[in-house]
Amino acid sequence: MRIWIDGDALPREARWILQKASRRLQVPMTFVANADLQIGNSALWQMVVVPTKSDAADQHIAQHVAPGDLVITADVPLAAEVVEKGAAAIDPRGKETTADDARAQLSMRNVMESLRSAGLVHGGPSEYGNADKQKFAAALDRWLTRNVRPKGR
Repeated sequence: MRIWIDGDALPREARWILQKASRRLQVPMTFVANADLQIGNSALWQMVVVPTKSDAADQHIAQHVAPGDLVITADVPLAAEVVEKGAAAIDPRGKETTADDARAQLSMRNVMESLRSAGLVHGGPSEYGNADKQKFAAALDRWLTRNVRPKGR
């Protein structure tokens, strides 16, 4: 089991939550981004720097994810793709994508994208705040509790 992190838009606070959980449970993580995220030193953490072309990090994760892995991403198409492959997906605000709701999330994303390009909707997500951090930490903890056995127990 590995945690894959789409690091291009990952809030720093979410990274800290992930690193703490990785250390506590000895779960390996791979950060994938188009620039070095300076993730610190740990034998559990790997940094993969991909080309700066569009969706390069998403493509790398989709190619390497395995059933039972967890992917942290705010990218709805990537979340839907990894769920289809038997992995799990949680966004940095704590929203888990399931096989049942992946298509609905993709449809909603496409509608919102159309509305934005037509000028009917402006702006993006709100600033990442304490409530987002708490929801993410809780969703991550729930998933890890269901899927990871601590080493040595």
